[in-house]
Amino acid sequence: MIGGKITDKKGNPLVGANVFLKGTYDGSTTDAAGMFSFKTSEKDTATISASYVGFELSEKKIRINENTANLIFKLDELANELNTVVITAGAFEASDEKRMAMLKPLDIVTTAGAAADITGAMQFLPGAQRVGEQEGLFVRGGSGQETKVVIDGMIVQNPFFSSLPDVQQRGRFNPFMFKGTSFSTGGYSAQYGQALSSVLLLNTTDKANNNGLGISLNMANAGVNYDYAFKNQSVSAVAYYGNLKPLFAVVKQNVEWLHEPEFKGSSLTYRLKTSKNGVLKVYGMYSDSHLSMNTKDPSVEAGTMRLNLKNRNAFMTSTLTDSWKDGKWSLNSGFSYSRNTDDMTFDAVNFGRFDERTQARVVLTRLLTGNNTILFGGEAHAINLQNRVDGTTYKLKDRYAAAFAESEIYITRQLAGRIGMRSEYSSVINRLNWAPRLSFALKSGRFSQFSLAAGQFYQNPDYRYLYLNKNLNYERADHLILNFQIIKNQRTFRIETFYKNYAQLVREFTGQPYDADPYRFPWGTTNNGGKGYARGFDFFWRDQKTVKNLDYWVTYSFVDSKRLFQQFDTEATPTFISNHNVSLITKKWFEKIKTNLSMTYAFTSGRPYFNPNNDEFLKDKTPAVHNVSIQASKLHAIKGNLVIFYASVDNILNTKNVFTYRYTPDGKSRYAVGPQSYRSFFVGMQIMLSKKAKVSKDDF
Repeated sequence: MIGGKITDKKGNPLVGANVFLKGTYDGSTTDAAGMFSFKTSEKDTATISASYVGFELSEKKIRINENTANLIFKLDELANELNTVVITAGAFEASDEKRMAMLKPLDIVTTAGAAADITGAMQFLPGAQRVGEQEGLFVRGGSGQETKVVIDGMIVQNPFFSSLPDVQQRGRFNPFMFKGTSFSTGGYSAQYGQALSSVLLLNTTDKANNNGLGISLNMANAGVNYDYAFKNQSVSAVAYYGNLKPLFAVVKQNVEWLHEPEFKGSSLTYRLKTSKNGVLKVYGMYSDSHLSMNTKDPSVEAGTMRLNLKNRNAFMTSTLTDSWKDGKWSLNSGFSYSRNTDDMTFDAVNFGRFDERTQARVVLTRLLTGNNTILFGGEAHAINLQNRVDGTTYKLKDRYAAAFAESEIYITRQLAGRIGMRSEYSSVINRLNWAPRLSFALKSGRFSQFSLAAGQFYQNPDYRYLYLNKNLNYERADHLILNFQIIKNQRTFRIETFYKNYAQLVREFTGQPYDADPYRFPWGTTNNGGKGYARGFDFFWRDQKTVKNLDYWVTYSFVDSKRLFQQFDTEATPTFISNHNVSLITKKWFEKIKTNLSMTYAFTSGRPYFNPNNDEFLKDKTPAVHNVSIQASKLHAIKGNLVIFYASVDNILNTKNVFTYRYTPDGKSRYAVGPQSYRSFFVGMQIMLSKKAKVSKDDF
């Protein structure tokens, strides 16, 4: 006779738990007191197994004799999103059902004011700042260069379309490429580097939706896309042509276009299931564009200079993921290549740019007992850069390598820690760094937790400085983040406070008065004597439950930051800093008419700008920016084919927002830099020529 008792870790009996001798039919289930007993004819030794839904399997080797009637099993709860802490300080997870989806692909394209752009949507999350006249993600006092965009673990060299004077540029990638998004506002994993402030992690889809042929038509471009899935492989193809002349003809522009932006491109994605758990993904894209404009330049008599730009961009990435030994080991590897060429002239003077990056990456992860993990990996990059300025060509080559290791430890179901170390070497400055990272999370209730993250983060100086001085050191930022959040019943409350210390920032000494031209090429002597700080807090509330078919979220971010860097003679708040950022996003689904209506209100407090007539450096501030945008999307079926109609209006109140001011060299006059257009509208449609294509309100 074999018998005993099965309980949880607290000693509470588990009713109906299964217990049996492995390799036999001998076994039983527990009664109301957690007791079990059964007979066996086995002899000598055996393995007895106890299991219960929601708990980890427990096994013991026993010697079958007269003393096997008092066996005790205490089972551990299985790790899940309700009973296990999740380390989240400094990161927003999207499209991860275990942590609650924040922003799905259709969620991004139906957010009013985001212009169907991934980075545009991220600007409405806490920690991000809105800087309207230049591209990039500005996070918690960081510049746009301090954030890296990563696709399937691979750094994207050119995530935005080519920079233009005082014109914000979109991201290059379609939101529907990705199944998940993690927007880190600091304290991120040791797996990633070369970013002082933030990383935006994008994970591509593993399989096409088999939607067949699709056609997109709008006021800016026309395109076709094709998705098809086989048993173990799938393919997605996209081709498009765009010309903004028709749109600009009806939407008044604040930019004097001589040749409106014209662009075309294509992409191809192939996915192959290589084994039971293995997936190979290959993605390639190519685009080229052409435009011409008169850009304002107060330093010349005419007040404007003609800019011509032709851009060619190519990006290819392939990744292989797999796991074996029942998931105890997993592999994540990748290879990518990117190449970008800007043939650019200012009044016939060549200012061309060229860059390319080749990279490889391997990460191995080992799953340990108790849901603990350890990973280690490395990456290598070959980077080539060129810049032509006034007839002089500057060249730069960097061979960058990194190695990292990180372990996630669950001390209890309520307390977890992540400890990591990253080391990087850059050949262009011939320096090595060591960057420790750590995070801890404590579960304070079934649905709430506290998280803490800290670490050091390094980044190479701006390549424009390295053209002239290769003896510079890494720039550094130290992060400290404390987070509290509650996720319950499709509602999220989150508050996070942070402190960043900047060190080894590049300073430039010209011996001349401060030059506010953001596009100037640095020529002065440089060193790493700069410093700075950023501190503040973020608030986030999202409710998808209270009102049926209504989803809304509110964010508020406060940041206080000062730096001594670049041409600064004294510590001051940089021009890309706004102390207060507020977003209110609402989305309502109307079931009867299959329509989603979205409205966004965004507020950005005034930013510093350089006034040569003020003895106090960067003490003048622009007016606050207000923007109200609306968007509507309607689902419709035409002969069994799904059609999505959409329309949006940006800055519906036609507020004359100002982003910054620029002065003439004598300081006697200035002009305002604002949006490309004060109020704009956009309409279009997506046709899916397949009866298999499905979209529901849950996708919005």
